[in-house]
Parts: sequence; C-alpha cells; structure tokens
Amino acid sequence: MESDEGLRQQLEELQKQLGKKQKFEDSVSKINSLLHDQFPSASPPLRNLFYSVVCRVATILKTRYTSPGFWLAGLRLFEQAESLVSDPSHKQHMKACIAQAKEHLHDIDNPTEVSESTNSRGYLFEGHLTVDPEPPQPYWLVQSNLINAVSSLVTAESSRGPVDSNRNSEAAANIFQELINNLDAVIPEILDDDGAPPRAPPASKEVVAKLPIIILTDEILSKLGHDAECAICKENLVSGDKMQELPCKHTFHPPCLKPWLDEHNSCPICRHELQTDDHAYENWKEREKEAEEERKGAKNAVRGGEYMYV
Repeated sequence: MESDEGLRQQLEELQKQLGKKQKFEDSVSKINSLLHDQFPSASPPLRNLFYSVVCRVATILKTRYTSPGFWLAGLRLFEQAESLVSDPSHKQHMKACIAQAKEHLHDIDNPTEVSESTNSRGYLFEGHLTVDPEPPQPYWLVQSNLINAVSSLVTAESSRGPVDSNRNSEAAANIFQELINNLDAVIPEILDDDGAPPRAPPASKEVVAKLPIIILTDEILSKLGHDAECAICKENLVSGDKMQELPCKHTFHPPCLKPWLDEHNSCPICRHELQTDDHAYENWKEREKEAEEERKGAKNAVRGGEYMYV
C-alpha cells in the first residue's frame, strides 16, 4: 500500500489535471482506480481528500464540459464513490451527482426531449450546456415581458378582423393566466410603505463583462486558506480555477457569478451592488445617498447642540 503522503500527492496532482480538457478522462479513470484500491484502507483525512477530489470532478463537469465521454467517466466515478463512502451526507451528494450525470447522458441521447424541456433542464451559458436548471427570470424582466405582451394584444385587438377574433381571445386568456401566475412580479407591493426601496435590476452587462478574470495559483490559495470555496456553488477552490473578481475584491466562478448577478445584483458575501443599466434606479440610489448624508449631518448637528448644553 502506498504511503499516505505519496497517495495525497498523487490525488492532488490528478485534481490539478482535471482542469485540462485533454487529460480529464484519463485523470478521472486513475482517480477511480485509486478509489477502488486505496479508499477502503485509507485514513479519515485521506478519505476526505478522496471525497473532495470526486466533488471537484462533479463541479468541473457541471461548469465546463458537455462531452458524453466525460460524463460517462464521471458517472462511473460517482457510482464507485457512492458505494464506498459511509458518511450519510457524502452518500446523498454522490447520489445527486449520479442522478445529474444520468440525466445529462439521457438528454444527449434524446435531443428532441431536451429542446422541449429547456425550462426544466440545462440552459446554454457561454457556449456550454449546463446541467443545473436555468435561474428564474428576475421580476423586472417578467414584468416587462408581460407588459409588452399586453400592449401587443391591445394593438392587435384594435385592428383585428373577424377571422382573428378567436386567436386574439385565446392569446388574451393566456396572458391573463400569466398575470395571475406572476402577481408578485407585476403588481407592486401595495401593502409596503411608500419609502420601500425598489428591487435592484440586474447588473449592467458591460460592467460584468469588464470584471477581471484571475487564475488561482498556489500562492493565492495559500493566502485564501486551505478551506477557501466559491461562496455560490460552495465547492472548494483549487489551483488553476478561473475566478471573476467584483469591485469589492471577492471572487467567484464566472459560470456561478453571472446568473447570481442577473437575479440579485450584489456580492453574495458583502452585498456590494454593481451598477445597472436602469437610469431610474441609479437616480434613486443617488438620491438615497444624498438623503443619507443629510440625515447624518442632521444627527451630528443635534449631537453637537446637546454637547453645548451639557
């Protein structure tokens, strides 16, 4: 049996090679063999390292690769790991990885089914088909789409002929149902106070495109700490990972960050908000900033007056 240190170094080296497309399948195959031969007798720290490496394979598959061969290799690895791990949470995660791999391979074998179910399966992001479902549309986009649909229907209604009557009635019924399904997005929160802050629109596409990309090195990782992770997908970071840096200096996997900014437009860690393309919202933020400065000034003036009479 190999020494613990030798096995650790071998696993860490294989984990680094996972990021190289031409070495991915071979690396996964070697990890699978080591898992079969060494995991049962490995020490608890090494078992945790094995699990971490297998999780890394799952993350890379979800964020980078769509090749059936890659996913089939991953599926075999996940099935092997699921049969060996004893921790209930680890076993449950492996079952989820197996299910995702099988679904991805099924979608590739049934392309028609994929096209008919894009709302519930993966979506195209930067040229890659993801495995996770597409994030829900932000409220402002739902609202805009429905308003445009109603406007188009009204225009069609004003110029319709007898032949189009049934068709427009059916469209009206569909839009009405959509309005019911999205009341929270379309109707303002009338029960809230008038001063309630508006919902933040997505970050400006131009601003997001200019966010710097950095590649993690061993030196950077040593500063971040051994347990550093992407705060969105919760996967541990390794050398060679591409990370996108926000103005607040927090970094995340680019495929994780874009959907998050579309929905939340704020740093998941410190809530720093990026600039948007919505001029009305940006003007509101500027007014709020000025009002906050005035409130602080008034508060300081009151405190100064109190000190004068002490």
